[in-house]
Amino acid sequence: MEETQKSAASQAVAYILLFGLALIFLIPIVFIAMTALKSNADLMQNPVYALPETLAWSNFAEAWDKMKSYIGNSLFISVVKVPLGILVEALAAYALTRMGFKWANALFAVFLVGMMIPFQATLVPLNMMLNHFGLANTYPGIFIVYIGFGIPFGIMVLRGFLRSIPKELDEAAYIDGCGELGKFFRIILPIAMPAIATLVILDFLSTWNEFLLAQIFITKDSMQPVTAGLLTFQGQHSTNYTLLSAAVLISIVPILAVYLFFQKYFVSGMAGAVKG
Repeated sequence: MEETQKSAASQAVAYILLFGLALIFLIPIVFIAMTALKSNADLMQNPVYALPETLAWSNFAEAWDKMKSYIGNSLFISVVKVPLGILVEALAAYALTRMGFKWANALFAVFLVGMMIPFQATLVPLNMMLNHFGLANTYPGIFIVYIGFGIPFGIMVLRGFLRSIPKELDEAAYIDGCGELGKFFRIILPIAMPAIATLVILDFLSTWNEFLLAQIFITKDSMQPVTAGLLTFQGQHSTNYTLLSAAVLISIVPILAVYLFFQKYFVSGMAGAVKG
């Protein structure tokens, strides 16, 4: 009885702490939503925490008109880059864990070194390389850069998960006549879906929110992503905070949609990667 009471008390404390953390994270979103629903006059005349005098839904329509091309660019970049990057990472992780070659661990360490190098140190040589091959201001160029920076983390997550898959499945696949690619696509990849879904969420989030690389390697306004689009609400001497807040809320919708779609795999994917 006493142990049950202690367990209930500790669970209650944990829920209270989690509720408090949730409030801390939600407060900025609430203020952004309140600002997005105000007129500029309302925002300037009243405290930031005051409720809107009238709901200015037109802010969202105006923000969408300015942001839709940038959102389209980010969707295109993310929808192409994320699956392509995860495929490359999955193939590399498969080779490191299932093909049993001698220097697999050493090669994995080399991949991990990529996580330790500050990406700012690579900007000048990357810019020179892309210009040399004519890939500056092109989608293939930014895909190469994004995929290259994402490979170390993706391999680390997938390698950990793939190591937890029993090797007996490989033997059964060989008996059934599967080659390496058949085994990868028909057996290993479906089993690794929790880890892949985790990477989809994290990779989509990082690609969608990326700013510096896109600003350096994509200078054409017609190709720039959503993070660059948010800068259009900031002028030389002032910022339109109501439209900016509306644009921020619009820009997080795709991220929420991806997370809600893959969330059931997220925890199991990360747990498998850590165990491996």
